[in-house]
Amino acid sequence: MQRSGEVVRVNVQLIKAANDSHLWADTYDRRLTDIFSVESEVAKTIADHLRAKITGQEEQIIAAKPTDNPEAYDAYLRGLAYNVQTTYTPANALGAQKYLREAVRLDPKFALSWALLSIADARGYITQALEPTVALREETRRAADTALSLQPNLGEALLAAGNYYYACLKDYDTALRYFEQARQFLPNNSQIFALLASIARRRGRWDQSESYFNQTEQLDPRNVNLLGQHAQLYIERRRFPEALRKFDRVLDIMPGDVDTLAAKAAIAQAEGDLPRASALLASIHPPADDPQALETQVYQAILERRPAQIIPRLKELLAKPDPALGYVSGELRFYLGWAQEVAGDHTAAQESWRQARSEQEPFLKEQPENFALVGNLALTSMGLGDKAAAFKLTEQAMALIPSGKDAVAGPIPIEILARVSARMGEPDRAVAALEKLLSIPYDGALAQNVPLTPALLRLDPMFDPLRNDPRFQKLAASPTPKD
Repeated sequence: MQRSGEVVRVNVQLIKAANDSHLWADTYDRRLTDIFSVESEVAKTIADHLRAKITGQEEQIIAAKPTDNPEAYDAYLRGLAYNVQTTYTPANALGAQKYLREAVRLDPKFALSWALLSIADARGYITQALEPTVALREETRRAADTALSLQPNLGEALLAAGNYYYACLKDYDTALRYFEQARQFLPNNSQIFALLASIARRRGRWDQSESYFNQTEQLDPRNVNLLGQHAQLYIERRRFPEALRKFDRVLDIMPGDVDTLAAKAAIAQAEGDLPRASALLASIHPPADDPQALETQVYQAILERRPAQIIPRLKELLAKPDPALGYVSGELRFYLGWAQEVAGDHTAAQESWRQARSEQEPFLKEQPENFALVGNLALTSMGLGDKAAAFKLTEQAMALIPSGKDAVAGPIPIEILARVSARMGEPDRAVAALEKLLSIPYDGALAQNVPLTPALLRLDPMFDPLRNDPRFQKLAASPTPKD
């Protein structure tokens, strides 16, 4: 397709892939407002050449326009592009939200865009790429309800409704009912199987989740976002070679992708191969609105015990923090304090942690259920030596997301407990938590969400107080566990 002003040229070729033979070609010159009629013409012509029989219902679907407003459709496509990136960073989440809100503003009856806005919001809510506020949860629900009221049989609207129940309410049974309804209208939609996979892993049904992800790849083998989700499942299960193979497929499709390279580096860290991790991280330069990749670089410097190189970079980014990042700026400041502490600058570390606490605490009012924010504050209180606050906040985080409700994220506060206990002179609690964590799959608490491994126990300075404990030594010397 080529666009010049309000004119669009569409060049279409139909090729038989088995023998590379040419079946049909045509060129369409249309006004931008007629783009959907071109889609219908092309679909019908291809069906004719393939001698496919189109039912009356299929003809209606082919002829249907999602919107009569080309500007709204353009905004929808831009939002869609942000929504399918390899990783749902805050920048990608905010970009998707911005354009999809614009699409429904331009055409309030654009059901497909309302549905995608709800899906993007829900994804931001559960991944915390967007701040998980009550207002965000309400926008997610309202957008899904609007899509359904406009088009009750729109598969994407049913998908959005199910996603709201899954991501925002953790009501998995209701979500599954909506997904089953959506499958009737979207039988080849890979996103449905990805969401079924996500629910299965949240329930701790790891093999079932893998089976669903395999189905997503059969339907959509070049979808880098779904490949990344599948890789994360393998990371949670500490099946690192399989995760790396998925990431290599992503890099074949998107060479040099920053988030994929950072994820591969995080696996190298978990395997104890710091030189390999360093080589991967040397080629990327993530901005502040890509905190996972940036924090992976900081964690690398801390694991190497050479954090002086990363401290100026963090200071530069935090000199004028982006308000859109919300509590994440305070999270980055915690990492700055940790780097300063490992570098031996105790005074600077204390100041950074005091500032991190003051920056993060105000967000609790609007985000009382944000377990990641509460966990950040627990670690920050630990750094400041406030033992009572650190344990209180850790227990609060554990209550917000119990493992029985979420097998993926539920153990994250247990890792926070292990870290706080190690630093605060509670070795028995620390070892018990570590024994639990090394026996289960889960998302880790830091950076790329890699679960703890014996190699990380050997390298991470936060566990230095346990070095002489025989129980800890046994855990750190054990082979990498797999579920």
